[in-house]
Amino acid sequence: MARCLIIGCGCRGTALAAVLRERGHAVRGTTRDPARTAALRAAGVEPVVADPDRVATLVPAFAQVGVACVLLGSATGAAEAISALHTTRLEMLLEKMVDTTLRGLVYECAGSVGPEILGEGAARVERECARWGLPYALLDADPAVPEWTAAAADAVDQVLLGG
Repeated sequence: MARCLIIGCGCRGTALAAVLRERGHAVRGTTRDPARTAALRAAGVEPVVADPDRVATLVPAFAQVGVACVLLGSATGAAEAISALHTTRLEMLLEKMVDTTLRGLVYECAGSVGPEILGEGAARVERECARWGLPYALLDADPAVPEWTAAAADAVDQVLLGG
């Protein structure tokens, strides 16, 4: 199986990690808060303190990762910062992914962030992944419904099978 990196490993990310582990994957998850590392470790997730606003903090987490899940569709914060997460920061992140072991990407394009911002992020993912031949899945399942976790895990499996 593969090692999966969950960028934004909060409550939903931890639930996804449990399903991915059941499917035989190793899971690494990011948190901005060092105090959350113990809870992630207890959930079977290899914790990494990293901030999607500072792309350089994420780069070391890509070591030996097969699939990255960018789960920022319901990120909170200032409007300008949220927009950057799905535009300029996302583009920088995609650039950094190219020179890694990454074999695929899952991008969450549904959530509480505005649909125009998520749509712009999805378009960037489509464009850049096509450019580099990187398999990807756009996770458009509603994060407010219980079926989200299964849809996210299925998206990981789809990417591992080559798109």
